[in-house]
Amino acid sequence: MAKLYIVPTPIGNLEDITLRALNILKDVDLILCEDTRRSKKLLNHFKIETKVRSHHKFNEHKEVGLVIEKIKSGDKIALVSDAGTPGISDPGFLIARTCIENNIEIDCLPGPTAFVPALINSGIPCDKFVFEGFLPIKKGRKTRLEKLSYEDRTMVFYESPHKILRTLKDFKTVFGNERKISISRELTKIFEENIRGSILEVLGLISEKPPKGELVIIVEGYKKSK
Repeated sequence: MAKLYIVPTPIGNLEDITLRALNILKDVDLILCEDTRRSKKLLNHFKIETKVRSHHKFNEHKEVGLVIEKIKSGDKIALVSDAGTPGISDPGFLIARTCIENNIEIDCLPGPTAFVPALINSGIPCDKFVFEGFLPIKKGRKTRLEKLSYEDRTMVFYESPHKILRTLKDFKTVFGNERKISISRELTKIFEENIRGSILEVLGLISEKPPKGELVIIVEGYKKSK
C-alpha cells in the first residue's frame, strides 16, 4: 500500500535497528535520506539496495511536493535521518504534515532517539520533562533561557561539542551553580560517556577535557527554596 514510512535508524550501534525497519527499507520504492552517504553505510551493512534520494532541511520545502506526487502515484516511501527518529531535531515534520493534508497514510515506527537513554540514565527525575532540542545560537537565546529559569520539569537539550562550554556558562548564569546536570555523549557506542554533577562541577570537567561527538544535556528543573 502506498504510504509514507518514518523509520528510525541507530544512533550508534547498528544492532539497535529493528527487524521491521529492515524489512520496510528493503520493501519500499524509495528511501529519503538526510545524508545519502551516511545512510548508504547503514544500507550497505544490511545489504539493502533500495534507491535513495536526498531530503534535508535545505531542500525539504522544494522536495515535499514531488514526494507527495510519488506516493499518490502508488510508491511506498521511507524517510530516515542520519541517526535516530526523523522529526526530532531533524527533518520530518513538514513531510508528515503535508501527507496528512493530502490524506496520505503515515506509518511511524518506534525506535532509537538519543534523548531517551540520556534522560533515563541521568539520575534526574524523568516522570515529567520538556524537550528543548538545540538552543537558538544568537537571536532569542537569552530570552529562551530566561523563560526556562523557573521551569520545574526536567529539561532536555541537544548541543554540539564546540558550543558546549558556552552553553554551560549560560546555564550557570541563568540556572545557578548547583542545579544537577548530566551530559551524555557517544550513546550506544564503544566510548559512551555520561558526566553527572552540579552545573559548576560539570563545567569544570568539560573545561579540562572538551568532549567529542553530539551531546545530550539533561538539566534538573527549578525547585522552590524552603
